[in-house]
Amino acid sequence: MNSININGIDVKCNGGNIVIRNNKITIDGNVIDCGNTSEVHIVGDVNNINCTGSVKVEGNVKGSIDADGSVICYDVGGNVDAGGSVTAKNIIGDIDAGGSVSVRK
Repeated sequence: MNSININGIDVKCNGGNIVIRNNKITIDGNVIDCGNTSEVHIVGDVNNINCTGSVKVEGNVKGSIDADGSVICYDVGGNVDAGGSVTAKNIIGDIDAGGSVSVRK
């Protein structure tokens, strides 16, 4: 089971596809209202992430990440599109970042 932490609030899920827009989290079609979502922390593996803020993932992302802010993650099986910097262990796809990029293979 995964855990998403937003402003100190933990949301447990078996999540695959996570969308965080307009201060709401949608996990596989289920909407959760959590207040400000400017910094998101996900613990566990997920499929895809689409986020208006920055995101830190302690786990693997099977698909892609699209974030308006910075991205910190382990392994990503797809692309990463970030408005800020990107720090990762390994990214299989392309990286589009508005800031610096650090990938440690």
